[in-house]
Amino acid sequence: MTTRRTTKLVREGPYAAEADAELIETGEGWSPYLSLDDACRLDDVREALRSRDIRRASSLARVFELTPVAV
Repeated sequence: MTTRRTTKLVREGPYAAEADAELIETGEGWSPYLSLDDACRLDDVREALRSRDIRRASSLARVFELTPVAV
């Protein structure tokens, strides 16, 4: 079993968040996968963004506000 660090992007409405996560590779059929802690943290980030609780989301990940580009 090996692990590697990655950045996961969570987008909800006009916000996006980058959260660091660890991918676990086992060489089996469902590999690579997230640890339970990382998956729960990503769910918490998504829930915070959905409820517009930016302070809570910022404590778990790097939060950005998305702005459409007019061409």
